Amino acid sequence: MYASAELIGTEHYVYFTIGILALLAIDLGLINRKEHPLEFRRSLLWTVFWIALAIGFATFGIPEPLKPGDEDLRISFITGYILEYSLSMDNVFVIALIFTYFKVPIQHQHRVLFWGIIGALVLRGIMIGLGAVVVKEFDWMLYIFGAFLAFTGFKMIFMQEEGVDPEKNPLVRIARKFLPISLCYDGQKFRTIENGVTKWTPLIVVLIAVESADVIFAVDSIPAIYSVTQEPYIIFTSNICAILGLRSLYFVLIASIQYFRYLKVGMSVVLILIGLKMLLPLLGWHPFSSKNQETICSLAAIVGILLLSMIFSVAMTRKKPKTLFEDT
Repeated sequence: MYASAELIGTEHYVYFTIGILALLAIDLGLINRKEHPLEFRRSLLWTVFWIALAIGFATFGIPEPLKPGDEDLRISFITGYILEYSLSMDNVFVIALIFTYFKVPIQHQHRVLFWGIIGALVLRGIMIGLGAVVVKEFDWMLYIFGAFLAFTGFKMIFMQEEGVDPEKNPLVRIARKFLPISLCYDGQKFRTIENGVTKWTPLIVVLIAVESADVIFAVDSIPAIYSVTQEPYIIFTSNICAILGLRSLYFVLIASIQYFRYLKVGMSVVLILIGLKMLLPLLGWHPFSSKNQETICSLAAIVGILLLSMIFSVAMTRKKPKTLFEDT
């Protein structure tokens, strides 16, 4: 199943993880140590930086195929990265609603997003590892993934979603019940002293809500990338690189939300097509002559659909601007 597994050793995972941890340490410890909101221009520059970093990694950090006909892991990474990055945009909108619900000041949101990303890295790493083991042992699970993604895509288009209510989140309710939580925020701190007693600030509840939201979205996004590749290293690195850009992307999207009003429709179509493509072998239909051809076609379809949805959003925005909390 893993045609290029001999190219990927444990050292690749170690080097990649060390590099990511170093970047995060520099980010939190030096560049963004002080509490401040990210302005649109700065967020846009950071978004470009993380995208450029992902492209650089695809170019120089991923080994080439051993022989012609092998899966080109670089193309698979780019396709998986774009897919995961686009699916994470829906996660961004939910995070914005969570911040609004808890009335988190804009200058504190950066720190919550940082620790939310740290948690997402760990949780997604575990989920990807488990998924790789399951798919390797039971390859018919790919058909389950395909059916699930197609169903999710249709559901996103035709069924009205309920609004975000973090108080219905069982983890949030457990935290409120068993953790001593203060009444007010104390800057960007997660712990504070109130009346001589050490307590958690409401930011810990917000962080729990953000983390649980990411787990829910990972249930969609991780199976989706199995339509691109079954190489665990590519699944892991493309997910992590997409998550790294999530924080700066958040501040860009909330400042230009009117240009993404129909992006959700585009993502729904992508999920449906991916799900159906994963089900084709079950019907005995193999439309692609090679894995590389399949990946390139998937890349073109994903980019084309997302661009069309954004172009349509921009065109419709001129007629009727849309606010952040209007239904999609």
